[in-house]
Amino acid sequence: MTEEIDFIIDTAKEHMEGSIAHLEKEFLNIRAGKATPQMLGGVFVDYYGSQTPLSQVANINVPDARTLTVTPWEKSMLQPIEKAIMIANLGFNPMNNGDNIIISVPPLTEERRRDLVKQAKSEAEDAKIGIRNARKDANTEIKKEEKNGTSEDICKTAEETIQKLTDSYIKKIDDHLAVKEAEIMKV
Repeated sequence: MTEEIDFIIDTAKEHMEGSIAHLEKEFLNIRAGKATPQMLGGVFVDYYGSQTPLSQVANINVPDARTLTVTPWEKSMLQPIEKAIMIANLGFNPMNNGDNIIISVPPLTEERRRDLVKQAKSEAEDAKIGIRNARKDANTEIKKEEKNGTSEDICKTAEETIQKLTDSYIKKIDDHLAVKEAEIMKV
């Protein structure tokens, strides 16, 4: 195949990889009952007048599946961190024991689990749309190459390659979704 066609295929593959990576990142934000430090990833603390991510002012540990502990690097940051967790509206009730903040992660209700599965399916569908867009862009570029004189056979083979790539990435998304769904619904 020509260099241009190879470049088009590589670019499409890169975009599809990006969709998968984005999906994995979004799935990390959907909590499945187990405590993880990522749950507090969106918490920003007022640190001497500037909004700073919690992970930059404290250690976040997971002593067990239902508990998070936040240990600030400076004792004076206990109150602001506690306040920031409350403001973040994550459904947590932080407890300050004077040294660190202990967060008990409540178990998920059946209804909440179903909502999280819907959210996961929505994220998976967005990723599939990203992959289909990458396919469409690649096929458009291949058509341009065909008009510019690249042989029809090469272009057909390239389109088939793009379709195979699309199918394999869609399957990856379905696999990721199945794993996440099972994780969310497991009590």
